[in-house]
Amino acid sequence: MNNSFILRGGIAFSEDKNRITTYYRGYIVCVDGICMGAFPSLPDEYKDLPLYDYGERLIIPGMTDLHVHAPQYTFRGIGMDEELLEWLSTYTFPEEAKYADMEYARRAYKYFTEDLRRCFSTRAVVFGTLHTDATLELMDQLDKTGLITYVGKVNMDRNGGENLQEESAEASLEATKEWLERCKGRYVNTYPILTPRFIPSCSDELMMSIGVLSRENGLRIQSHLSENLSEIAWVKELVPESTSYANAYEIFDTMGTPDCPTIMAHCVHSDEEEMSILKKHGAYIAHCADSNMNLTSGIAPIRKFMDAGINIGLGTDVAAGSSMNMVKTMLITLQASKMYYRLVDQNVKPLTFEEVFYLATEGGGSYFGKIGSFKPGFDFDAVVVDDSKMYSMRDMSIRERVERMCYNDADAIIKDKFVKGRKVYTRIE
Repeated sequence: MNNSFILRGGIAFSEDKNRITTYYRGYIVCVDGICMGAFPSLPDEYKDLPLYDYGERLIIPGMTDLHVHAPQYTFRGIGMDEELLEWLSTYTFPEEAKYADMEYARRAYKYFTEDLRRCFSTRAVVFGTLHTDATLELMDQLDKTGLITYVGKVNMDRNGGENLQEESAEASLEATKEWLERCKGRYVNTYPILTPRFIPSCSDELMMSIGVLSRENGLRIQSHLSENLSEIAWVKELVPESTSYANAYEIFDTMGTPDCPTIMAHCVHSDEEEMSILKKHGAYIAHCADSNMNLTSGIAPIRKFMDAGINIGLGTDVAAGSSMNMVKTMLITLQASKMYYRLVDQNVKPLTFEEVFYLATEGGGSYFGKIGSFKPGFDFDAVVVDDSKMYSMRDMSIRERVERMCYNDADAIIKDKFVKGRKVYTRIE
Protein backbone atom coordinates (compact mmCIF):
# COMPACT_ATOMS: atom_id res chain seq x y z
CA MET A 1 0.00 0.00 0.00
CA ASN A 2 1.43 3.40 -0.99
CA ASN A 3 1.14 6.57 1.10
CA SER A 4 -1.87 7.99 -0.81
CA PHE A 5 -5.14 6.05 -0.72
CA ILE A 6 -8.75 5.95 0.44
CA LEU A 7 -10.26 3.86 3.21
CA ARG A 8 -13.97 3.10 3.28
CA GLY A 9 -15.95 1.85 6.28
CA GLY A 10 -17.80 2.94 9.42
CA ILE A 11 -15.95 6.12 10.33
CA ALA A 12 -15.86 7.83 13.73
CA PHE A 13 -13.67 10.70 14.91
CA SER A 14 -13.85 13.70 17.24
CA GLU A 15 -14.97 16.95 15.68
CA ASP A 16 -14.31 18.51 19.08
CA LYS A 17 -14.36 17.25 22.67
CA ASN A 18 -18.15 17.21 22.73
CA ARG A 19 -18.95 15.76 19.31
CA ILE A 20 -18.11 12.55 17.46
CA THR A 21 -18.60 12.76 13.70
CA THR A 22 -19.63 9.47 12.08
CA TYR A 23 -20.22 8.24 8.54
CA TYR A 24 -21.79 4.91 7.65
CA ARG A 25 -19.79 3.49 4.74
CA GLY A 26 -17.92 6.77 4.50
CA TYR A 27 -14.52 7.62 3.05
CA ILE A 28 -11.23 8.84 4.55
CA VAL A 29 -8.61 10.20 2.18
CA CYS A 30 -4.87 9.97 2.84
CA VAL A 31 -2.39 11.85 0.63
CA ASP A 32 1.32 11.48 1.41
CA GLY A 33 0.54 10.40 4.96
CA ILE A 34 -1.75 13.37 5.69
CA CYS A 35 -5.51 13.15 6.11
CA MET A 36 -7.44 15.18 3.55
CA GLY A 37 -10.68 14.67 5.49
CA ALA A 38 -13.54 12.23 5.99
CA PHE A 39 -16.57 12.31 3.68
CA PRO A 40 -20.00 10.68 3.35
CA SER A 41 -19.35 10.44 -0.41
CA LEU A 42 -16.04 10.55 -2.21
CA PRO A 43 -15.02 13.91 -3.76
CA ASP A 44 -14.23 13.70 -7.47
CA GLU A 45 -10.69 15.00 -7.01
CA TYR A 46 -9.67 11.81 -5.16
CA LYS A 47 -11.38 9.20 -7.35
CA ASP A 48 -8.12 8.08 -8.98
CA LEU A 49 -6.56 7.07 -5.66
CA PRO A 50 -6.51 3.39 -4.62
CA LEU A 51 -9.59 2.47 -2.59
CA TYR A 52 -9.56 -0.09 0.23
CA ASP A 53 -13.09 -1.02 1.24
CA TYR A 54 -13.46 -2.40 4.77
CA GLY A 55 -17.19 -2.96 4.44
CA GLU A 56 -18.99 -2.79 7.79
CA ARG A 57 -15.83 -2.51 9.85
CA LEU A 58 -15.16 0.52 12.05
CA ILE A 59 -12.35 2.98 11.27
CA ILE A 60 -11.26 5.22 14.14
CA PRO A 61 -8.22 7.44 14.73
CA GLY A 62 -5.14 5.89 16.30
CA MET A 63 -4.92 6.45 20.04
CA THR A 64 -2.10 7.96 22.10
CA ASP A 65 -0.81 6.34 25.30
CA LEU A 66 0.75 9.29 27.14
CA HIS A 67 2.29 7.23 29.95
CA VAL A 68 3.54 3.63 29.95
CA HIS A 69 6.50 1.88 31.60
CA ALA A 70 8.04 -0.59 29.13
CA PRO A 71 10.21 -2.52 31.65
CA GLN A 72 7.19 -3.14 33.89
CA TYR A 73 5.25 -4.94 31.17
CA THR A 74 6.54 -8.33 32.29
CA PHE A 75 4.74 -8.13 35.65
CA ARG A 76 1.49 -6.40 34.73
CA GLY A 77 -1.44 -7.56 36.83
CA ILE A 78 0.76 -8.62 39.77
CA GLY A 79 1.18 -7.08 43.23
CA MET A 80 -1.91 -4.92 43.16
CA ASP A 81 -2.56 -5.20 46.90
CA GLU A 82 0.20 -2.64 47.59
CA GLU A 83 0.05 1.13 47.47
CA LEU A 84 2.48 3.14 45.34
CA LEU A 85 5.63 3.42 47.45
CA GLU A 86 5.47 -0.16 48.71
CA TRP A 87 4.68 -1.41 45.20
CA LEU A 88 7.71 0.39 43.79
CA SER A 89 10.13 -1.06 46.35
CA THR A 90 8.65 -4.58 46.34
CA TYR A 91 7.95 -5.15 42.64
CA THR A 92 9.04 -2.35 40.34
CA PHE A 93 12.58 -1.51 41.37
CA PRO A 94 13.73 -5.17 41.62
CA GLU A 95 12.27 -5.83 38.16
CA GLU A 96 13.83 -2.75 36.55
CA ALA A 97 17.23 -3.67 38.02
CA LYS A 98 17.19 -6.78 35.79
CA TYR A 99 17.57 -4.57 32.69
CA ALA A 100 21.28 -4.28 33.39
CA ASP A 101 21.32 -7.69 31.67
CA MET A 102 21.03 -6.96 27.96
CA GLU A 103 19.76 -10.42 27.05
CA TYR A 104 16.93 -9.99 29.54
CA ALA A 105 16.22 -6.50 28.19
CA ARG A 106 16.09 -7.70 24.57
CA ARG A 107 13.63 -10.47 25.32
CA ALA A 108 11.41 -8.42 27.62
CA TYR A 109 11.23 -5.44 25.28
CA LYS A 110 10.37 -7.71 22.38
CA TYR A 111 7.19 -8.71 24.25
CA PHE A 112 6.39 -5.08 25.01
CA THR A 113 6.97 -3.68 21.53
CA GLU A 114 5.10 -6.47 19.76
CA ASP A 115 2.04 -6.05 21.97
CA LEU A 116 2.12 -2.27 21.59
CA ARG A 117 2.21 -2.72 17.81
CA ARG A 118 -0.95 -4.85 17.96
CA CYS A 119 -3.07 -2.60 20.19
CA PHE A 120 -5.07 0.59 19.63
CA SER A 121 -2.11 2.94 20.21
CA THR A 122 -0.32 4.53 17.27
CA ARG A 123 1.66 6.93 19.50
CA ALA A 124 3.11 6.45 22.97
CA VAL A 125 5.31 8.18 25.54
CA VAL A 126 7.40 5.54 27.28
CA PHE A 127 9.58 5.16 30.37
CA GLY A 128 12.63 2.92 30.05
CA THR A 129 15.04 2.26 32.92
CA LEU A 130 18.19 4.06 34.06
CA HIS A 131 20.29 1.71 31.89
CA THR A 132 21.59 3.41 28.73
CA ASP A 133 22.15 0.28 26.62
CA ALA A 134 18.79 -1.24 27.53
CA THR A 135 16.98 2.02 26.76
CA LEU A 136 18.65 2.20 23.35
CA GLU A 137 17.55 -1.40 22.73
CA LEU A 138 13.98 -0.41 23.57
CA MET A 139 14.21 2.54 21.18
CA ASP A 140 15.71 0.36 18.44
CA GLN A 141 12.82 -2.08 18.72
CA LEU A 142 10.12 0.58 18.88
CA ASP A 143 11.53 2.43 15.87
CA LYS A 144 11.14 -0.71 13.75
CA THR A 145 7.44 -1.04 14.61
CA GLY A 146 6.57 2.15 12.72
CA LEU A 147 4.76 3.54 15.78
CA ILE A 148 5.81 7.04 16.77
CA THR A 149 7.11 7.29 20.33
CA TYR A 150 9.02 9.30 22.87
CA VAL A 151 11.26 7.16 25.09
CA GLY A 152 13.13 8.17 28.23
CA LYS A 153 16.23 6.89 29.97
CA VAL A 154 15.22 7.21 33.61
CA ASN A 155 17.20 9.40 36.01
CA MET A 156 17.39 8.33 39.65
CA ASP A 157 20.32 8.96 41.98
CA ARG A 158 18.58 8.28 45.31
CA ASN A 159 16.03 6.00 46.99
CA GLY A 160 16.21 3.26 44.38
CA GLY A 161 18.02 0.60 46.40
CA GLU A 162 21.45 -0.83 45.78
CA ASN A 163 20.69 -2.25 42.33
CA LEU A 164 18.69 0.62 40.84
CA GLN A 165 20.43 3.85 41.68
CA GLU A 166 22.95 5.94 39.81
CA GLU A 167 26.12 6.80 41.70
CA SER A 168 25.59 10.56 41.80
CA ALA A 169 23.83 13.44 40.12
CA GLU A 170 26.91 13.98 37.99
CA ALA A 171 27.02 10.33 36.92
CA SER A 172 23.32 10.39 36.05
CA LEU A 173 23.69 13.55 34.00
CA GLU A 174 26.72 12.22 32.11
CA ALA A 175 24.92 8.96 31.35
CA THR A 176 21.98 10.96 30.02
CA LYS A 177 24.22 13.06 27.80
CA GLU A 178 25.90 9.93 26.46
CA TRP A 179 22.47 8.40 25.74
CA LEU A 180 21.34 11.54 23.91
CA GLU A 181 24.53 11.55 21.84
CA ARG A 182 24.02 7.92 20.86
CA CYS A 183 20.42 8.69 19.83
CA LYS A 184 21.46 11.28 17.25
CA GLY A 185 20.66 10.26 13.68
CA ARG A 186 19.66 6.78 14.81
CA TYR A 187 15.86 6.88 14.60
CA VAL A 188 13.04 7.77 12.24
CA ASN A 189 10.03 7.27 14.51
CA THR A 190 11.46 7.42 18.04
CA TYR A 191 12.48 10.51 20.03
CA PRO A 192 14.28 10.97 23.36
CA ILE A 193 12.54 12.57 26.32
CA LEU A 194 14.20 13.47 29.62
CA THR A 195 12.82 11.30 32.41
CA PRO A 196 13.49 12.14 36.04
CA ARG A 197 11.41 9.37 37.63
CA PHE A 198 9.97 11.63 40.30
CA ILE A 199 11.41 14.00 42.88
CA PRO A 200 11.97 11.30 45.56
CA SER A 201 14.27 9.50 43.08
CA CYS A 202 16.27 12.56 42.04
CA SER A 203 18.47 14.80 44.18
CA ASP A 204 18.12 18.57 43.98
CA GLU A 205 21.37 18.73 42.02
CA LEU A 206 20.15 16.19 39.48
CA MET A 207 16.76 17.88 39.08
CA MET A 208 18.43 21.26 38.49
CA SER A 209 20.78 19.68 35.92
CA ILE A 210 17.88 18.11 34.03
CA GLY A 211 16.15 21.49 33.95
CA VAL A 212 19.25 23.06 32.40
CA LEU A 213 19.65 20.21 29.91
CA SER A 214 16.02 20.57 28.84
CA ARG A 215 16.21 24.32 28.43
CA GLU A 216 19.52 24.38 26.57
CA ASN A 217 18.58 21.60 24.13
CA GLY A 218 14.82 22.04 23.74
CA LEU A 219 14.24 18.56 25.18
CA ARG A 220 10.88 17.57 26.64
CA ILE A 221 10.46 16.06 30.11
CA GLN A 222 8.14 13.39 31.55
CA SER A 223 7.64 12.60 35.22
CA HIS A 224 5.03 11.92 37.92
CA LEU A 225 3.00 14.37 39.99
CA SER A 226 0.72 14.06 43.03
CA GLU A 227 -0.14 10.41 42.56
CA ASN A 228 -0.22 9.28 46.18
CA LEU A 229 -0.66 11.07 49.52
CA SER A 230 2.45 9.50 51.08
CA GLU A 231 4.46 10.52 48.01
CA ILE A 232 3.22 14.11 48.29
CA ALA A 233 4.19 14.27 51.97
CA TRP A 234 7.63 12.86 51.10
CA VAL A 235 8.20 15.54 48.47
CA LYS A 236 7.30 18.23 51.01
CA GLU A 237 10.01 16.85 53.31
CA LEU A 238 12.55 16.72 50.48
CA VAL A 239 11.75 20.21 49.12
CA PRO A 240 10.46 22.10 52.18
CA GLU A 241 10.59 25.48 50.46
CA SER A 242 8.01 24.35 47.87
CA THR A 243 4.37 25.40 48.18
CA SER A 244 3.20 22.27 46.33
CA TYR A 245 4.56 19.22 44.51
CA ALA A 246 4.14 21.04 41.18
CA ASN A 247 5.97 24.06 42.60
CA ALA A 248 8.88 21.78 43.49
CA TYR A 249 9.21 20.96 39.80
CA GLU A 250 9.01 24.69 39.07
CA ILE A 251 11.85 25.35 41.50
CA PHE A 252 14.01 22.95 39.50
CA ASP A 253 12.81 24.44 36.17
CA THR A 254 11.42 21.11 35.01
CA MET A 255 7.77 22.05 34.38
CA GLY A 256 8.49 22.96 30.76
CA THR A 257 6.84 25.57 28.56
CA PRO A 258 3.89 25.57 26.15
CA ASP A 259 6.39 25.14 23.30
CA CYS A 260 8.24 22.34 25.08
CA PRO A 261 5.55 20.74 27.25
CA THR A 262 6.23 18.43 30.16
CA ILE A 263 4.03 15.38 30.75
CA MET A 264 3.00 14.86 34.36
CA ALA A 265 1.39 11.50 35.03
CA HIS A 266 -1.51 11.14 37.48
CA CYS A 267 -2.21 14.48 39.26
CA VAL A 268 -4.73 12.59 41.40
CA HIS A 269 -4.49 15.06 44.28
CA SER A 270 -3.64 18.26 42.39
CA ASP A 271 -5.34 21.31 43.92
CA GLU A 272 -6.10 24.74 42.51
CA GLU A 273 -2.48 25.85 42.86
CA GLU A 274 -1.16 22.87 40.96
CA MET A 275 -3.82 23.28 38.30
CA SER A 276 -2.71 26.88 37.81
CA ILE A 277 0.93 25.82 37.51
CA LEU A 278 0.14 23.06 35.01
CA LYS A 279 -1.87 25.43 32.85
CA LYS A 280 0.72 28.21 32.99
CA HIS A 281 3.46 25.89 31.75
CA GLY A 282 1.33 24.21 29.08
CA ALA A 283 1.96 20.85 30.72
CA TYR A 284 0.04 17.70 29.81
CA ILE A 285 -1.65 15.54 32.40
CA ALA A 286 -1.44 11.82 31.60
CA HIS A 287 -4.58 10.52 33.28
CA CYS A 288 -4.09 6.90 34.37
CA ALA A 289 -7.40 5.83 35.91
CA ASP A 290 -6.60 2.11 35.95
CA SER A 291 -3.39 2.40 37.95
CA ASN A 292 -4.85 5.11 40.20
CA MET A 293 -7.44 2.62 41.40
CA ASN A 294 -5.22 -0.48 41.37
CA LEU A 295 -2.72 1.17 43.74
CA THR A 296 -5.46 2.85 45.80
CA SER A 297 -4.11 6.28 44.86
CA GLY A 298 -7.50 7.91 44.34
CA ILE A 299 -9.66 9.39 41.58
CA ALA A 300 -8.29 12.34 39.63
CA PRO A 301 -10.78 15.21 39.06
CA ILE A 302 -10.46 15.20 35.27
CA ARG A 303 -13.61 17.28 34.74
CA LYS A 304 -12.01 20.10 36.77
CA PHE A 305 -8.83 19.88 34.69
CA MET A 306 -10.78 19.98 31.43
CA ASP A 307 -12.88 22.94 32.58
CA ALA A 308 -9.65 24.74 33.53
CA GLY A 309 -8.29 24.30 30.01
CA ILE A 310 -5.37 22.06 30.99
CA ASN A 311 -3.97 19.69 28.34
CA ILE A 312 -5.00 16.09 29.08
CA GLY A 313 -4.52 12.68 27.52
CA LEU A 314 -4.86 9.12 28.75
CA GLY A 315 -2.13 6.74 29.88
CA THR A 316 -2.24 3.00 30.50
CA ASP A 317 0.61 3.22 33.06
CA VAL A 318 1.52 -0.43 32.76
CA ALA A 319 2.29 -2.18 35.07
CA ALA A 320 0.34 -0.29 37.74
CA GLY A 321 -2.23 -0.26 34.98
CA SER A 322 -2.98 -3.83 34.02
CA SER A 323 -3.24 -3.52 30.22
CA MET A 324 -1.98 -1.49 27.27
CA ASN A 325 -5.45 -1.61 25.74
CA MET A 326 -6.47 2.03 25.37
CA VAL A 327 -10.12 1.06 24.92
CA LYS A 328 -10.03 -0.53 28.38
CA THR A 329 -8.36 2.66 29.61
CA MET A 330 -11.27 4.67 28.19
CA LEU A 331 -13.75 2.46 30.02
CA ILE A 332 -12.01 2.80 33.39
CA THR A 333 -11.69 6.56 32.83
CA LEU A 334 -15.47 6.76 32.39
CA GLN A 335 -16.15 4.60 35.43
CA ALA A 336 -13.73 6.55 37.64
CA SER A 337 -15.32 9.83 36.58
CA LYS A 338 -18.76 8.52 37.52
CA MET A 339 -17.51 7.44 40.94
CA TYR A 340 -15.87 10.83 41.53
CA TYR A 341 -19.22 12.45 40.84
CA ARG A 342 -21.17 10.04 43.03
CA LEU A 343 -18.74 9.64 45.95
CA VAL A 344 -16.53 12.76 46.03
CA ASP A 345 -18.21 15.84 44.57
CA GLN A 346 -21.66 15.88 42.98
CA ASN A 347 -20.94 19.33 41.55
CA VAL A 348 -18.38 17.71 39.23
CA LYS A 349 -20.32 16.03 36.45
CA PRO A 350 -19.06 12.73 35.00
CA LEU A 351 -17.17 12.72 31.74
CA THR A 352 -19.22 11.85 28.68
CA PHE A 353 -18.26 9.15 26.20
CA GLU A 354 -17.57 11.89 23.63
CA GLU A 355 -15.09 13.55 25.97
CA VAL A 356 -13.23 10.35 26.81
CA PHE A 357 -13.03 9.32 23.14
CA TYR A 358 -11.53 12.76 22.48
CA LEU A 359 -8.97 12.36 25.28
CA ALA A 360 -7.87 8.97 23.94
CA THR A 361 -7.43 10.27 20.39
CA GLU A 362 -6.99 13.99 19.74
CA GLY A 363 -6.50 15.05 23.37
CA GLY A 364 -3.40 12.98 23.95
CA GLY A 365 -2.47 13.03 20.28
CA SER A 366 -2.03 16.79 20.36
CA TYR A 367 1.18 16.23 22.34
CA PHE A 368 2.61 14.95 19.04
CA GLY A 369 1.03 17.68 16.88
CA LYS A 370 -2.05 17.37 14.67
CA ILE A 371 -2.77 13.79 15.64
CA GLY A 372 -5.84 11.78 16.60
CA SER A 373 -8.58 12.92 14.24
CA PHE A 374 -9.64 12.62 10.61
CA LYS A 375 -9.91 16.37 10.17
CA PRO A 376 -7.98 17.78 7.20
CA GLY A 377 -4.28 18.35 7.83
CA PHE A 378 -3.89 15.73 10.56
CA ASP A 379 -1.37 12.92 10.30
CA PHE A 380 -3.14 9.82 8.99
CA ASP A 381 -3.18 7.53 12.03
CA ALA A 382 -6.04 5.02 11.86
CA VAL A 383 -7.18 1.73 13.37
CA VAL A 384 -9.58 -0.61 11.56
CA VAL A 385 -11.73 -2.68 13.94
CA ASP A 386 -13.92 -5.70 13.25
CA ASP A 387 -16.75 -5.76 15.82
CA SER A 388 -18.86 -8.30 13.95
CA LYS A 389 -18.55 -10.87 16.78
CA MET A 390 -20.42 -8.49 19.09
CA TYR A 391 -23.76 -9.99 18.19
CA SER A 392 -26.85 -7.87 18.72
CA MET A 393 -30.52 -7.70 17.76
CA ARG A 394 -30.25 -3.92 17.50
CA ASP A 395 -29.58 -1.92 14.36
CA MET A 396 -26.90 0.30 15.87
CA SER A 397 -25.42 3.58 14.71
CA ILE A 398 -21.65 3.95 14.23
CA ARG A 399 -21.46 5.99 17.42
CA GLU A 400 -23.29 3.27 19.39
CA ARG A 401 -20.95 0.61 18.01
CA VAL A 402 -17.89 2.61 19.10
CA GLU A 403 -19.35 3.09 22.59
CA ARG A 404 -20.19 -0.61 22.79
CA MET A 405 -16.62 -1.45 21.78
CA CYS A 406 -15.37 0.67 24.68
CA TYR A 407 -17.62 -0.95 27.25
CA ASN A 408 -17.18 -4.49 25.92
CA ASP A 409 -13.98 -4.82 23.91
CA ALA A 410 -13.44 -8.58 24.29
CA ASP A 411 -14.67 -9.30 20.76
CA ALA A 412 -13.24 -6.21 19.04
CA ILE A 413 -10.54 -7.35 16.63
CA ILE A 414 -7.99 -4.91 15.22
CA LYS A 415 -7.60 -5.74 11.54
CA ASP A 416 -5.21 -3.06 10.31
CA LYS A 417 -3.33 -0.11 11.79
CA PHE A 418 -1.84 2.91 10.01
CA VAL A 419 0.66 5.53 11.21
CA LYS A 420 1.21 8.58 8.99
CA GLY A 421 -0.32 6.62 6.14
CA ARG A 422 1.95 3.59 6.56
CA LYS A 423 0.37 0.26 7.45
CA VAL A 424 2.24 -0.92 10.55
CA TYR A 425 0.07 -3.89 11.51
CA THR A 426 -2.23 -6.40 9.81
CA ARG A 427 -3.91 -9.19 11.71
CA ILE A 428 -3.05 -12.59 10.27
CA GLU A 429 -6.12 -14.83 10.37
